[in-house]
Amino acid sequence: MTSKERTRLRAQAMKMDSIFQIGKTGISPQQAEAIRDALKARELVKINVLKNCSEDTGSLARLLSERTGSEVVQVIGKKIVLYKKNPQKEEKRRLAKKRELDKRGYARKKPGMKKASGRAAGKPVKGRRQV
Repeated sequence: MTSKERTRLRAQAMKMDSIFQIGKTGISPQQAEAIRDALKARELVKINVLKNCSEDTGSLARLLSERTGSEVVQVIGKKIVLYKKNPQKEEKRRLAKKRELDKRGYARKKPGMKKASGRAAGKPVKGRRQV
């Protein structure tokens, strides 16, 4: 993961709420599975480590990233942010962006086609009398 990608993900994570909490029992297999499912659905997950948890937040983040197959974006205080790329979501984003550009008229022009201008386009030419 590049530093630019990590910066972008950090900015996204700032606006998110924590959806998981890790308490004094640590990380159970069921909790790791739930985090893996959330990563598949969202790609970016924020986790809160409670004060009564005796383990170090950094070691918890590494353990979670190993168990879920994700990458640690950042660990600040008692917050962990994990990211796992979902290729299906990436394809959906690419297609949505393409549709948006097409809607705005930024679609690529087909080779050999010229833009009609002036009289050929049916617009009056400025400064000339219309016949």
